[in-house]
Amino acid sequence: MYHQLIIVGYLGRDPEMRYTPEGTPVTTFSMAASRKWSNADGSPGEETVWFRVTVWRRQAETAAQYLHKGSLVLVEGRLAPDKNGNPKIWTEQDGTPHANFEITADNVRFLGGRGDNEATSSQPKAPVENLPF
Repeated sequence: MYHQLIIVGYLGRDPEMRYTPEGTPVTTFSMAASRKWSNADGSPGEETVWFRVTVWRRQAETAAQYLHKGSLVLVEGRLAPDKNGNPKIWTEQDGTPHANFEITADNVRFLGGRGDNEATSSQPKAPVENLPF
């Protein structure tokens, strides 16, 4: 059995890098992938799904060095489910339910050129749905 995900989206915050006790670099970041459509009545529809991505070794160092909030990336990897094979689910203190899709990245591709994604920018530069994938 095998599965692979390909996700294109924008980082929701700056990556965080740390090292395991053995000295292996690991970087985590959150990213959002959105899609837009027109409903039958002509009204716009939109859906955004958030993912938590974990990157290991040399790619972890590169991601931590060059990515920042708002960066456009393509991530290839696999789901990292809980022990029952489901997304990680939890409830906030205020009772709000949440689910987290966690991905272990095999490959992270930086999309866009140097300076395309300003660290202070809160708006994406180009819609994800217009990418040629």
